[in-house]
Amino acid sequence: MSVLVVAEHLQGRVRDVTYELVSAAGALDGPVTVAVIAEDPPSLDVNREGVDEIVHVRVAQREFENDVYQAALEGLIAERRPDVVLLGFTVNSMGYGGAVAAKLGLGFASDVFAVAQEGGSIVATRAFYGSKVHAELEFPPDTPVLLLLRPTAWPPAAAGGSPTVSEHALGPVESRARHRELREAARGDVDITTADFLLSIGRGIGEQENVAMFEELAEKIGATLSVSRPIVDAGWMSNARQVGQSGKTVKPKVYLAFGISGAVQHLAGMKTSETIIAVNTDPEAAIFDVAHYGAVADLFDVAEELTKLV
Repeated sequence: MSVLVVAEHLQGRVRDVTYELVSAAGALDGPVTVAVIAEDPPSLDVNREGVDEIVHVRVAQREFENDVYQAALEGLIAERRPDVVLLGFTVNSMGYGGAVAAKLGLGFASDVFAVAQEGGSIVATRAFYGSKVHAELEFPPDTPVLLLLRPTAWPPAAAGGSPTVSEHALGPVESRARHRELREAARGDVDITTADFLLSIGRGIGEQENVAMFEELAEKIGATLSVSRPIVDAGWMSNARQVGQSGKTVKPKVYLAFGISGAVQHLAGMKTSETIIAVNTDPEAAIFDVAHYGAVADLFDVAEELTKLV
C-alpha cells in the first residue's frame, strides 16, 4: 500500500507536522514517498526513518498559492497512483486538499488522529460534534484515500534512513490568486508551544488577583504559565498563553493543570502531552479522563504545598 506524504514547509524550514505524517505512514504497509513542492526545494531535513523516496516537485512560480499545490499534487497522484495521500490538517493543506480529493474522486477525511490498515481497507478515526463523538471511517479496498491528519497526534519520525531523491517538474499554473506578502502572527510575550513544562490555570482559580500566585509558582518550579479560554475571555491573560482549539496546540513533557475542567476544546490542544497532572475539586471533571495523575483537591492547597517544596 503506497503512501504519498506532502511536506509542509515555511520560509525554507520543514514544519514538524511533516515528520508526524511520516510516523503515521509507518502504520501502513508499503513504501513511503515524501513530496517537497517548491520553486527551488531547499535542503529540508526529511531524511527520516521509514521514508523510501523524496521527490522534489519544482514549480515555475516563486510565490504560489493553493492552485499550484493542487496542480502539483494532482500531477503526482496521476503519475504515481498512491493508495494513500497524507497531508497535515493545517491552514495550508485545508486550502487545497479537499479540492484535490473531490476532483479526483478520492476517499477523504479531515482532522484524523488515528489511521489503521485492516486487510485491504484504510480505517481513519476522527472526531465529530466538538470531539464529543469519535467515529471510524472505513474506506473500501482499492479506493485511493486522501487524509488530513491532526498535528501532534503522532510523534515525529526519528532522523535517519537513506531515501532516494527524484525530480518532478511542473510548468506555470494559471491562477487568479496573487501572493502579496507573508505576515508572521504575533507570538506575544511567550511561545508556549516550545515549552517542556507548562503550568496551566483555568476558571477554578476564581479571581484575577489569584493569577499572580500561579505566575510566581510557575517561576519557582521552572514552568511556563499557560491558561484555558475563560482566563483569556475575562481579559486576565493574553491569548498567546491560551491552550486549546481556539488557542495553541501544545505537547510539553509535563502539563500541570489547576482548576481546568477539561472542555473538549481545551483537551484538543493538550491531550497529547507526555505527562498530564490535573488538580480539580470535581472528581467527575473531564480532564481526569486524559490525565496520567490526578488529585481531587483544593487547587490553592496543592499550590501552597508545592511552593513549600521549592
